[in-house]
Amino acid sequence: MLLIVGCGDVGLRVLRLLRSRFRVLALTSSPARVAALRAAGAVPLLGDLDDAASLGRLAALADAVLHLAPPPRHGNSDPRTQRLLQALARSRRVRCVVYASTSGVYGDAAGARFDETRAVNPQTDRARRRVDAEARVRHHGRAMGVRASILRVPGIYALDREGGDPRERVRSGAPVLVAADDVYTNHIHADDLARACIAALQRGAPQRVYHASDDSEMLMGTHFDAVADAFGLARPPRLTRAEAALRLSPLQMSFLAESRRLDNRRLRRELCLRLRYPTPAVAWAAAGRA
Repeated sequence: MLLIVGCGDVGLRVLRLLRSRFRVLALTSSPARVAALRAAGAVPLLGDLDDAASLGRLAALADAVLHLAPPPRHGNSDPRTQRLLQALARSRRVRCVVYASTSGVYGDAAGARFDETRAVNPQTDRARRRVDAEARVRHHGRAMGVRASILRVPGIYALDREGGDPRERVRSGAPVLVAADDVYTNHIHADDLARACIAALQRGAPQRVYHASDDSEMLMGTHFDAVADAFGLARPPRLTRAEAALRLSPLQMSFLAESRRLDNRRLRRELCLRLRYPTPAVAWAAAGRA
């Protein structure tokens, strides 16, 4: 039995792939979501990662846990993951935990291409919270004899994903950097991420980290130019980094401050995942045929 913690867009995609073969539980803190989760094929469980007392039943309910819930918005640590793991530690039933983290834990790599052996170097509190969560999951795995795997996830996209449709950013006229100042960005289609989660649940090695990223190596501006061209939209305006610093918020600038290229060979070789959308261009072409 699988428990999905944080059953949002990606969790629902996992659920759609597994509901005919497995019983899937979905933790939610919102009573308003119970009916929708049940209609999607899950067994809803009410519980709040900000309220340890509400998690008391979790340990004895599932054999595997897919942890997709984000950390809190503030601080350098992730008490939500801490509470979840403390609840799971009350029983020896759970034998596998997969945690979806972020590639932001690496910080800026100046465009370097690297694999999962690179040391983390978080440069924002948002990334530090993820590093804390990763460490807690891996410690839990070692202490409890649980097969704990980490997926480091870059930008998630899909045309049917709320907040993840790149056309919306292009339509908004949000600027990108000029080529001389641009940064490498990494992507994964939401459907491929759901499949990566399942592959990690099935084949992830204990305490192992995987880059859940596609095969593309694109500068951010090139990526959004390609989105514009594929869907007949105006290309985004280009700014120098100095101009962007004057016009964009600190949060927006933080996404333009880190450049890296993720090597995903471990995902393909160890988890045996064949990406359906190895590049965004494949996804745009598929959308055009639909």
